[in-house]
Amino acid sequence: MLKVGLTGGIGSGKSTVAKIFETLGIPVYYADDAAKELMNTNSEVKKAIIKNFGDETYKSNQLDRKYLASIVFNDKNKLAILNSITHPATIQDANHWIAKQKSRYIIKEAALIFESGSDKHLDFVIGVQTPLPLRIKRVMKRDNISEEEIMKRINRQMDENEKMNLCRFVIKNNEEELLIPQVLEIDKKISALIEHSI
Repeated sequence: MLKVGLTGGIGSGKSTVAKIFETLGIPVYYADDAAKELMNTNSEVKKAIIKNFGDETYKSNQLDRKYLASIVFNDKNKLAILNSITHPATIQDANHWIAKQKSRYIIKEAALIFESGSDKHLDFVIGVQTPLPLRIKRVMKRDNISEEEIMKRINRQMDENEKMNLCRFVIKNNEEELLIPQVLEIDKKISALIEHSI
């Protein structure tokens, strides 16, 4: 079974692409959603977050994501601490999930595949590339935050061109090229790789 990563910067539309793969019957692990879940359910992760960011990070036993974001997106050292807590727990969770799958290949969707080192656990990565103005517009609409806040988050992520150069396949999500044919083409190429390796 091939382990395939799917990544892109904030607002690139990688979750939309992941959903198309799911309609093809490919299991998808959503790492960012899993990390949010683990921050609420994994006692070790919670303990480490409280120890580093204080009791205020949880309100009635649920993570106050807005409060935590206001700390980590204004201080890259704090963000590094948070990532050092959540990334290993998420990678471990993903590996458990992968072990249970019985598909030709699986997809692990995550914003920080290369930054977290989880690409080392994958066979290769697909990138989703989107023009910056479009990413900003999408995130402003989705998260109801200012352009300045979004740029802070974008600047904390790896440069998009650098990221795309590390990917085996790149999907262009620019509202000009259709997504479904691009996904079908990559699915065909992955199937050919699987056939080849048998």
